[in-house]
Amino acid sequence: MLLLQAFQSFPQPKRSFPTNPAVSLHKRGILMHSIKYVSTDKQQHEFFATVRKNVNQYFQEKGISKQANGFMFLKTLGMLAIYIVPFVLILTITMPVWVALLLSIVMGFGVAGVGMGVMHDAVHHSYSKKPWLNKLLGGTLYMLGANVLNWKVQHNILHHTYTNIEGLDEDIDAPGPLRLSEQQPLKKIHKYQYIHAFFFYGLLTITKLILDFVQLKKYNEVGLTHAQNANPKSEYVKMAFRKIAYLIIVIGLPLLVTNFMWWQVLLGFVIMHWTAGLILSIIFQLAHIVEGAHQPIPTSEGTIENDWAVHQLKTTADFARNSHFLNWYVGGLNFQIEHHLFPNICHIHYKKISPIVEKTAKEFGLPYNLKPTLLSALSSHVQRLKELGTAS
Repeated sequence: MLLLQAFQSFPQPKRSFPTNPAVSLHKRGILMHSIKYVSTDKQQHEFFATVRKNVNQYFQEKGISKQANGFMFLKTLGMLAIYIVPFVLILTITMPVWVALLLSIVMGFGVAGVGMGVMHDAVHHSYSKKPWLNKLLGGTLYMLGANVLNWKVQHNILHHTYTNIEGLDEDIDAPGPLRLSEQQPLKKIHKYQYIHAFFFYGLLTITKLILDFVQLKKYNEVGLTHAQNANPKSEYVKMAFRKIAYLIIVIGLPLLVTNFMWWQVLLGFVIMHWTAGLILSIIFQLAHIVEGAHQPIPTSEGTIENDWAVHQLKTTADFARNSHFLNWYVGGLNFQIEHHLFPNICHIHYKKISPIVEKTAKEFGLPYNLKPTLLSALSSHVQRLKELGTAS
């Protein structure tokens, strides 16, 4: 049976993270086996202990908490306002359709902002030392139409433990029109994915309204739901209730209290979700589907021949670290290296600790994949889509 209880709070990993991790997922009828991170390189073993010591020393010297600070609390209110205020305006003020649609775009920015800048930290338990506050703010995901349990399994467990490993990291398990993994079958449609990918990226959040049920069914079948101390049947019921409540509020209220036609309300709903999906997908992809981000294949024994922390360095990238707007808006997701090594540290601190992580990696002769600007990261992602869309 799966040993995933150790992952629930995702503690900072030790040398080979985690000890004999195991997850079994059915992908195209194939049973995926245990994955172990094993390295005979002493330098690799010492890297994470050293970088963790250096980062901890920073917090000790500054005398600050690794969790959220006052600026983070203000940011939380701001992100929620970007999402909620335009919706309240739509409900309470008579306005032309085009104004309401523009506000729907603003709501889309708010949806993405809440997901990246509030929910993400809370579900990682890095927002606060108080479990109830993390649970409350993690629950903002329900306000976006998605499900917290699914996110915990897909992101906290699978993505963070098995980053960029085909069949286990569902972030690179793309549908037919997209090929985000070197191990996925190559189709003719993939040749131009560097163009059409961005349309499909926009469907991320709206498709989760339905696909969350499919995903939960899979997690139930392989025991991942039980590993989270959740009852599969009750999780279906709770998810259905929350999604219906979400749709009643976001679609039902505008139909009830405004003069907009039903198709205008649905159009605004789709625009909001497409905006959010596009933003979220692009930010996610710039961290792992770029040049220099590896997609290692386990050995026949299920071994990745790197220490876990080194695996994170080789499969992850930072970008646009000096962009004040991105540092505020994307919830530290442009500091993915730091986030993957220290998921229990609130993203508000990543800019300060990133030079420490980079310096330590270079001292150990390890890669530190940094794209200096958003444009360079986007260009690198497009180039990677081209590579994945053609035969190697």
